[in-house]
Amino acid sequence: MHVIREYIDEMEALIARSILEAHDIPAIVLRDDAGGLLPSMHLLWPVRLAVREADAVEALRILDAQFDEDDIFTDNLEDEGTSRP
Repeated sequence: MHVIREYIDEMEALIARSILEAHDIPAIVLRDDAGGLLPSMHLLWPVRLAVREADAVEALRILDAQFDEDDIFTDNLEDEGTSRP
């Protein structure tokens, strides 16, 4: 496994993992918070997002891609057979 990102917030890491898994890239969130007893440990030891070495470049490309609402809106309308006003 190859660590591609570090996060202070565990939720951000979990969202990033979900995005990668939606693109068929297996990912794992690595954290040390004493089994949930000390969540503030993330300030000292960040939450890490790891993928297979072979998927690292593609995973970073996906996570760094710009989100464009217009593209999603247009795609949804095209799927429904309508056009944007």
